[in-house]
Amino acid sequence: MAHHRIGWQDTVPGTCRGMALAVGNFDGAHVGHAALVAALVGLARRLGTPAAVLTFDPHPLALLRPEAAPVLLTTPDDRAAGLHALGADEVITLRTDTSLLDLPARGFFDAVLRGQLAARGLCEGPNFGFGRGREGDVALLTRLCAEADVPLEVVPWHSAGGVVVSSSRVREALAAGDVAAAAALLGRRYRLRGVVVVGARRGRLIGFPTANLQGAATVVPAEGVYAALASCDGGAWPAAVNVGGNPTFGETAVKIEAHLIGFSGDLYGGPLALDFAERLRGTRPFDGVEALKRQLSEDVAAARRILGGAS
Repeated sequence: MAHHRIGWQDTVPGTCRGMALAVGNFDGAHVGHAALVAALVGLARRLGTPAAVLTFDPHPLALLRPEAAPVLLTTPDDRAAGLHALGADEVITLRTDTSLLDLPARGFFDAVLRGQLAARGLCEGPNFGFGRGREGDVALLTRLCAEADVPLEVVPWHSAGGVVVSSSRVREALAAGDVAAAAALLGRRYRLRGVVVVGARRGRLIGFPTANLQGAATVVPAEGVYAALASCDGGAWPAAVNVGGNPTFGETAVKIEAHLIGFSGDLYGGPLALDFAERLRGTRPFDGVEALKRQLSEDVAAARRILGGAS
């Protein structure tokens, strides 16, 4: 399995050509994407070829309408890893630029899908759009594939709990702080990555040292206190994570602070990943440090109960 990063006019490795292909943003690599990738793998096996997913970085809207571009759910590497976990043999990330976005639908089909990648089969969802201004739809793709004698499979919407699964639905759940609902849509806990930086070090003084996360490039869940699994330094620890300010001390700036239960060591400057399991409570001010410490003890106990021995 490999993650290839290419431009649309690049000469690509032979391993990137002649595959069954699914094209899209695939942000989150959620359970709806899982259904599409499963259909893609089935098509690929019937054709006797690998199954490949073609995605884009940056998101096209980041160039076309930056003000409307969504904050992503996954980094390109996490998205590729997620797609591989769903069964894709290869993941190709196409570097998005204005020349790519200016290709008409037929031009994208001819130059990229058939020319550059020599796709032997295609698998898409019912809302697939391609080419300049998303002028191409599934109806046009069906005609183009028929002309080129390329098998096309259109996979219907996937629902979970009566809700059509989409990246937007996952963002809505995270915006509400419902990380459990987000996990159900994703098929795994939502992950946030960043780097540990020096904070006020107040947590250490009151017996609850925290790792302060900065540089997160993906969606930050709503303010609140969460149980999460923290991965760093070659291991994983249950954690109580505060997203928001510190109202007890009059601080309103939003921070991401994780108390790693049972961890001892120096994480400054290193990477940290948080997999959110459950929201424990909202953020609120406490009547003094002792009241805050009692609540933090309850938060730690809850996180330990939810996550067990860290797995």
